[in-house]
Amino acid sequence: MPEITYVAVDGTARTIDVPSGTSVMRGAVTHDLDGIVAQCGGNAQCATCHVYVDDTSLDQLEPVQPKEEHMLDFTAAPRRPGSRLSCQLKVTATLDGLVVHLPERQY
Repeated sequence: MPEITYVAVDGTARTIDVPSGTSVMRGAVTHDLDGIVAQCGGNAQCATCHVYVDDTSLDQLEPVQPKEEHMLDFTAAPRRPGSRLSCQLKVTATLDGLVVHLPERQY
C-alpha cells in the first residue's frame, strides 16, 4: 500500500498507508487527520482539501485538470506552485512516498 506523508504547519509529520485508487484526501479523512476539511466530500467544489505538494514529489503527479485549476484560485491559504486539491490526487504505486504539506487554514 502506498505511504503518503502529511506534514502539519508545525512540522509534525504523519505517514499513512493509503489504498491505491483512493485519493490523498480520503486517506487523510479516513485516518482523522487534522488539516484537511474536505467539505464537499471530494468533488473539487470547495478547495478545503488544499495541500502543498513537496517539491521532490511534484514530478510524480498527473497534471492539474481545468476543474482543479479553477478551484485552486479559491483556496483560503495562499496558492503556491505546488498547490493541489488532495481530492484530485489519486493514489497509485507511483505516489508511494508522496509528501504533502498542510496549509495553515482551509477556510
